Amino acid sequence: MDSIFILLMVLIMIASILLVIIVMAQNPKGGGLSSTFGGASSAQFGVQRTNDFMEKATWTLGATIIVLILISVVITGKPSAAAPAQVPTQKEAPAKQTSAPASTTTPAQTPAPAK
Repeated sequence: MDSIFILLMVLIMIASILLVIIVMAQNPKGGGLSSTFGGASSAQFGVQRTNDFMEKATWTLGATIIVLILISVVITGKPSAAAPAQVPTQKEAPAKQTSAPASTTTPAQTPAPAK
């Protein structure tokens, strides 16, 4: 199980690095790698194919990364048979402590001296 997880993590890292390289090679204004090979005009023969390849490669690698991550979550999310079963125990509520009522004693009143 651990070797499969390690293999999936290595594949995710490789796909991520390739995705970064492909995204960095693209230019948001239509230049990028396609302008290097065929000029700035996308009407030339090879340039449009390069743009299509870069776009398809970006989407494919993105989808591959998502699928590999979901597979790794499913593999690691299953509980192993060796783990002991945990039985939830209910904690008893602590006994309410009744406190003695507050003392409302007043100081002893001394009678006023008679005159």
